[in-house]
Amino acid sequence: MTAGIAPALFNPGDTMRTITRRKALILGLTSTAAATIGAVPRAEAVPEYAIDATLRDFYWRVRGSHALVTRAAGVLVFPRVYKAGIGIGGEYGEGVLLVRGRSIATYNCVSASVGFQLGAQARSVIILFMTEEALARFDRTDGWKVGVDGSVALITVGAGGSIDTDRIANPVVGFIFDNKGLMYNLTLEGTKISRISRW
Repeated sequence: MTAGIAPALFNPGDTMRTITRRKALILGLTSTAAATIGAVPRAEAVPEYAIDATLRDFYWRVRGSHALVTRAAGVLVFPRVYKAGIGIGGEYGEGVLLVRGRSIATYNCVSASVGFQLGAQARSVIILFMTEEALARFDRTDGWKVGVDGSVALITVGAGGSIDTDRIANPVVGFIFDNKGLMYNLTLEGTKISRISRW
């Protein structure tokens, strides 16, 4: 028997009475999200052309973004983050970390999502580490969770369709976009980013 766990938890007749409603809800959400993420298309490797195409699309959609990327200590590019499920779903994507224009590691991002959604959707995510310190903190964390291990400030575009790079002071900034443009009503809060491999 595991130390510190009440014997009642191992009695099938008493299990549902012992687990609180909140715990049961969390277990249900986790199981559903895991099942949904398993059904989302997964890439064995992130092709270089996908990274290049995502950055080109980003530069085209957001004026001033090229200068911001050039200034960043590290650039994490997820060409496709898939969101799937009905009601309770999950999100999964694979990407590459670029440092000084060179790919150094692959990562995945996973999160659960609650709310109305039907079928599968895909979008691109770019996270910029604007300082060496922010990049180092990310690099040494095993399973970096947005909102826990670090914050990501989602950047919006001004009326002129561009960003003022001189006014961005956050150490980590992010952009979410699809084929219609930047998406402002989303968040990366709770997303877990984990390293798959380093080159």
